[in-house]
Amino acid sequence: MTLANLAPVPELYVSYDSAQKLKTEAGDLISHDLSPRQLCDLEMLMNGAFNPLKGFLGEADYDSVVETMRLKDGALWPMPITLDVSETFAEGVETGQDIALRDQEGVILAIMSVTDKWVPNKSREAEKVFGADDSAHPAVNYLHNQAGKVYLGGPITGIQQPVHYDFKARRDTPNELRAFFRKMGWRKVVAFQTRNPLHRAHQELTFRAAKEAQANLLIHPVVGMTKPGDVDHFTRVRCYEAVLDQYPAATTTMSLLNLAMRMAGPREAVWHGLIRKNHGVTHFIVGRDHAGPGKNSAGEDFYGPYDAQDLFREHQEEMGIEMVDFKHMVYVQERAQYEPADEVEEGATVLNISGTELRRRLAEGLEIPEWFSFPQVVKELRRTRPPRAQQGFTVFLTGLSGSGKSTIANALMIKLMEMGGRPVTLLDGDIVRKNLSSELGFSKEHRDLNIRRIGYVASEITKNGGIAICAPIAPYATTRRAVREDIEQFGAFIEVHVATSIEECERRDRKGLYKLAREGKIKEFTGISDPYDVPENPELRLDTETVDVDHCAHQILLKLESLGLIGA
Repeated sequence: MTLANLAPVPELYVSYDSAQKLKTEAGDLISHDLSPRQLCDLEMLMNGAFNPLKGFLGEADYDSVVETMRLKDGALWPMPITLDVSETFAEGVETGQDIALRDQEGVILAIMSVTDKWVPNKSREAEKVFGADDSAHPAVNYLHNQAGKVYLGGPITGIQQPVHYDFKARRDTPNELRAFFRKMGWRKVVAFQTRNPLHRAHQELTFRAAKEAQANLLIHPVVGMTKPGDVDHFTRVRCYEAVLDQYPAATTTMSLLNLAMRMAGPREAVWHGLIRKNHGVTHFIVGRDHAGPGKNSAGEDFYGPYDAQDLFREHQEEMGIEMVDFKHMVYVQERAQYEPADEVEEGATVLNISGTELRRRLAEGLEIPEWFSFPQVVKELRRTRPPRAQQGFTVFLTGLSGSGKSTIANALMIKLMEMGGRPVTLLDGDIVRKNLSSELGFSKEHRDLNIRRIGYVASEITKNGGIAICAPIAPYATTRRAVREDIEQFGAFIEVHVATSIEECERRDRKGLYKLAREGKIKEFTGISDPYDVPENPELRLDTETVDVDHCAHQILLKLESLGLIGA
């Protein structure tokens, strides 16, 4: 007899022969190029990880999931899996029509039969699914500022799997994992979800969880999309591989999950449980603040530390997967071992390094003790994250036209070049307009595109260990945030608000632009006929009216020094 958790799960792929035929026919269909997140979702739909979903949700299922965490037929499903598209694309699509879904290279992966097309209420989605319509939440920010305005729903016909060129041997579909468990005779399997490198506390916790459940262990890290600022998945997988030797090979395996996380806390935990159930897993470790995105706009945690465990516990019977609750593990110095924090007697010396503290030690090249992590993991992390004084970074000056950004940026560039050690590039508004964006006008859309280009170039410079100094007006807070997210994957982003008042800028008006704007000869001019979002908490705010340029540039240097980005 085959246990229910090991029987194959339905996939949405057609046979090889049908796929060849469909591929030819799909060439004539309207195509949608999938975003990285949609690509992850499509792969999970097609390989059965999102079973019972048969495609992207239609409107009735979407409404039901948002409101009740269930599909309209009553099946538990906490996360809206939607295909968001632009208004322009949606105009060309009617319900009842088939569209081809392509990856970023243009390869056709699937055909979708569009049954629904609607404009969702995104604020309601944010409130219900993420608990708050607050853009400090990465998924809410994505919803409002990156996702298309229109949703399309309908069943999927899978033609081929997305191609992965990395870690091929470590990637398994739900049915491949189920077959592996069958072959190994594993009846009980406990899965550990992670988006961070594994340290000794995680190892101890996974050992205990497997022992408690008397189960085999599946380390199941997410390599799709996690939270902006997380360690990239290449580094993480190399760290996981370095730690695997510490586990008994006969009872432990690792597989990579190409999931786009939403960081939705309690709902995400239930979602992760259902996905693991589809992979043939019987037990699932749920941690404190599972899949929490950190702090909200008011500086408080989005979710309570045990909300995820509570919601999971409530539904585990229906899901058919058992929760193993994650104890917070701490190192007890006297016994030289890890123990659950709530079992340690008073008076014992407890050592603990938080994620923030670990990042600080890596950034400053400080010692990371062996009781905390494995030397081979630390070595891997240090390769990717050298001390801050050797990393690339971006200084992003923003302010009104005529505020003195370019002059300060020039002075800063010369001071940094005098120090030497890293290449310095100045991306000034006018230079960029001439070399990168000569075809762009000054509409909101074009100005945004110009800033995104500057951000892209700065992120490449930062990634390669150089220093980028940017000095555009960059009036919109959402665009500045997007640039920050692009750059912070690779190094530090220092926003400097050159806070010169509009009166002073007009008084200086060397180019005569304010005069033309007042006369209505320049449309959409920042500060006159178009808004400037004053940065709420930049790393530094400069007052240029009472101090000279040299002093302003020096303030930035002092800031860089205090952040450890340049040697004292």
